[in-house]
Amino acid sequence: MEALRKVMFFFSRIASPCLNPERAFHLKSPKRKLESWQQYPSLKDATIDTLQGGLDSGQFTSVDLVKAYLKRIEEVASLNTVIKINPDALAIASELDAERSAGVVRGPLHGIPVLIKENIATNDKMNTTSGSYALLGAKVPRDSTVARKLREAGAIILGKSNLSQWANFRSVDTTNGWSALGGQTYGPYYPGQDPSGSSSGSAVASALGLALGCLGTETDGSILSPASKNSVVGIKPTPGLTSRDLVVPISERQDTIGPMTRTVKDAAIILHAIAGVDPYDNYTSAIPNEGVIPDYVSACKLTALAGSRIGISRNIMELRAVKAQIPAFEQAVSVLKAAGATIVDNIDFPSAAEFLHSGVKDLIIQADFPVNLASYLSQLTENPNNVTTLAEVREFTRSSNDEEFPGRDTALWDRILFEQGWDNTDPRFEETYQRALRYNGVGGVLGAIERHNLDAVIVPSDGTHTFAAGVGAPVITVPLGFSAPDAAVVKNSRDLVIAGPNLPFGLSFMGAKFTEAKLIGLAYAFEQKTRIRNQGKTYISPKTELTDVVSR
Repeated sequence: MEALRKVMFFFSRIASPCLNPERAFHLKSPKRKLESWQQYPSLKDATIDTLQGGLDSGQFTSVDLVKAYLKRIEEVASLNTVIKINPDALAIASELDAERSAGVVRGPLHGIPVLIKENIATNDKMNTTSGSYALLGAKVPRDSTVARKLREAGAIILGKSNLSQWANFRSVDTTNGWSALGGQTYGPYYPGQDPSGSSSGSAVASALGLALGCLGTETDGSILSPASKNSVVGIKPTPGLTSRDLVVPISERQDTIGPMTRTVKDAAIILHAIAGVDPYDNYTSAIPNEGVIPDYVSACKLTALAGSRIGISRNIMELRAVKAQIPAFEQAVSVLKAAGATIVDNIDFPSAAEFLHSGVKDLIIQADFPVNLASYLSQLTENPNNVTTLAEVREFTRSSNDEEFPGRDTALWDRILFEQGWDNTDPRFEETYQRALRYNGVGGVLGAIERHNLDAVIVPSDGTHTFAAGVGAPVITVPLGFSAPDAAVVKNSRDLVIAGPNLPFGLSFMGAKFTEAKLIGLAYAFEQKTRIRNQGKTYISPKTELTDVVSR
């Protein structure tokens, strides 16, 4: 983190080029008098609405927000949450403050700092490496579509969050939240906590208020699992609702990009900003209603649960759920019933066990990865290490001391190159993929929703995400509870805490494809009736608040 501290030192002394380099700006905040009745929002719990209220009233500026968040990142640098600070963040904030002063507000994200996962490409001074030295210094031809949409909405990309290297798709002997470039990310609820992955830094940053919110990516659990383990909201959209353009890929059939925030409404705001049809990603052409995106914020209604039909799949809970979480799950069911939901119990996924034992989910992403990765690498405008194929990335990794090989192996890549022997261009792929669709379609979540006329299926989040991944079903996880105060501490082979006292876990709402608005409504109503996240306490927290940076 020494490099990060140097960047922080730099920020305190000089401004970087702004959105319009010809426009002059001032980084010093104007002096403002804070009336006795006014309170600055706590950045650990701030929402988009509360921040916009302060920005609109002139209580603070976006420059103030950036300064405060940068200090907060520095204060918990030991968690290795952020891999790179955007050197233009303060300049961009000043530009957006100027727009606001001129009466131009682009929308609810105007002037709001966010972090994005490091595998999401930006055409600026930040690297996009998926945590690997193999891509250090590589350049892309343009911003990824989701990054561009954030900027157009007025969001400030504050930096990039650390991740499990290659989105957890390199090694069978590594840890969640570790990357060669970013080091090991830790969760904030217990010293040495496994943060889960692969959107590890995004989850931890959201939990601690190191930005208003973050973007994560998911192939199978990479948003849902770390969100659950860090007591934040995570939305895993239907693949194709948000463009995967210039996001370092694993599988075109399962990859998706979604928000990770402290509240459902904030996640809905961010999702609305990044969703939509994109010519660079043909999967987005499947968005219903001629590509018109629903108003996800309007779906956030306290009454959304009334009249809904929610199913419970006990058999997948028996297969994958953590038993100690079941009592909290049953309490959640009672909340849903009291709010007017009809609970349809025991709607089994008949193919669940066979799916888990079939191995098809691994075969599919192993077939997609070499093709999709080569496609991404072919778009680079600068490629200092000249890696153009999975085989070349593997060779670089195994020959670089920085990549911690052989301590952290390349076993997943070895399977693809030397065992499977076929990719998604091979005739064997289609038969395998159709099997997976049957398992998770008629034999899984989509079949259960159709047969029982359900709005959603609920399950504890930990371990159950894989039943939605293979068929592209959207999922939202919200905080459900915390482990017992006297729970035993359990560590993995690399000394990360994988179980222990007061650790968070979440509740997942699974839906049919492109039913995100419905899921958002259900999750919002549950969140507002329970406010479970407020019951947890992190062992480490940044101290800086707006009052420490605003000139009064």
